[in-house]
Formats: sequence, C-alpha cells, structure tokens
Amino acid sequence: MVKDNDTVIQEFNELVNMTSAELESWLKEEQSQDSGWSKDDGSSETVGHESGRKIIDILNNNPNKDPDKYDDEDLQHMRKVVSYCKRHLAQEEKAKQNTDSKSYKSLKNWGHDPLKT
Repeated sequence: MVKDNDTVIQEFNELVNMTSAELESWLKEEQSQDSGWSKDDGSSETVGHESGRKIIDILNNNPNKDPDKYDDEDLQHMRKVVSYCKRHLAQEEKAKQNTDSKSYKSLKNWGHDPLKT
C-alpha cells in the first residue's frame, strides 16, 4: 500500500533530523563517501551521497516545511528517504552503537543522525 503524501511529508520531517547545514558539512567529509552502493553512472559517488545532496535541496527550497510547496520530484525522493531510513533503523541497531559503522555513515548520508534524539 502506497503512503499518502501527507504521511510521507510527516515521516520525512521526523526522520531527517539533520539540518541542511549539518548534512552539507557531513557530505564534505571523506567518511561520508565510505558507505553505500556506488551509482552505476561511472562516477564514484554513492547512491546515499547523491540522496543527501537532494535532501539538502529539499530542505533549502522549503525551509518552513510547507506541505504545499513540495513538488512531485521532492515527494518522490522524500518517499525514498522515508523507506530507506525506516528499513535501516529497524534492521541495524549497530548504527546507534558504532559511529565507524557503514550503517551509521549511510544513515547520515540519508539525513538521519542515529545519535540525535
């Protein structure tokens, strides 16, 4: 069953607990590139790293989180972020225990810092 847009927006805003500045700073660190699947376009960027850049755009383009200001492309990516974060948070307790783990780094690439409450 597909979630409605309002639910996706709510869950995205709950799960993405990093600000655009925090995420941008994280993505500049070398360790942010050490986890996740490489894109199949020949670049060295991972899927999660690219996702982080898209999340920054979403956050910067709608800082007040007005549900009416998200476009279809935003909602499509927000849906992907929610799915990824929920799945990995349910499976991987390691992300909260080990900041050197790929799980921790990958979740941060997707805008979720497991150490934040």
